Amino acid sequence: MMIKVENLSKNFGGVVAVNNCSLEIKKGTITGLIGPNGAGKTTLFNVIAGLYAPTSGKVFLEGKDITGLAPHELFHLGVLRTFQIAHEFSNMSVLENLLMVPGEQSGEKIWNALFARKKIALEEKKLREKAYEVLDFLQIKHLAHEPAGNLSGGQKKLLELGRTMMVDAKIVFLDEVGAGVNRTLLNTIGDAIMRLKEERGYTFCMIEHDMQFIGRLCDPVIVMAEGKKLAVGTAQEVMKNEKVIESYLGRGSKIKKQG
Repeated sequence: MMIKVENLSKNFGGVVAVNNCSLEIKKGTITGLIGPNGAGKTTLFNVIAGLYAPTSGKVFLEGKDITGLAPHELFHLGVLRTFQIAHEFSNMSVLENLLMVPGEQSGEKIWNALFARKKIALEEKKLREKAYEVLDFLQIKHLAHEPAGNLSGGQKKLLELGRTMMVDAKIVFLDEVGAGVNRTLLNTIGDAIMRLKEERGYTFCMIEHDMQFIGRLCDPVIVMAEGKKLAVGTAQEVMKNEKVIESYLGRGSKIKKQG
């Protein structure tokens, strides 16, 4: 098991955003996380990723208790999170954005900068080679020297995915990777996610409203409502689940495939 959440709650004053929620994310899967607005999906992501401390409950990574660890600590354990709005360094090139990612680089230490220049040069060469490999994998190598701020919304989402590849993440939490992305680029992003899972053993958990995208990539799909896990199954199973339909649109309605 990659991630296990046990009886997790997060309160903001009198508002209960996540309510005694328990769920599991299996290693090597692309798990979808869906639910109506206000279901607690993003708050759950933020607690797991260390942006918020839980009010109660536990989070485990491969059996290790990671509850309350800070984002930078989780980063070094291979737990990464992307955001609905991409967080690129807009004035730096796409390539430079990737080179910024790996932590504890030798060149960051003054002593090494003065007396270990060969070591720094070799490390930078390897990082640059890896960055170009990532760009090639994501089919945006032609944008290597373009300022990241000039990219389209979909290209910025690809860049965020590329940043996770620079550190060989164990699990990546994707927050609405499809938001504002045209269908062609969304297919490219989906292909990259599938390849990372199948070829490199990545584990993903993604919040997404595009059910067509969810249906293509995710198995299982976890449905949240009112801060709790409501249902789990394949995309087809949860879209037919009466409790899920009622939670989304009210009794007697059907969930429409978006896209």
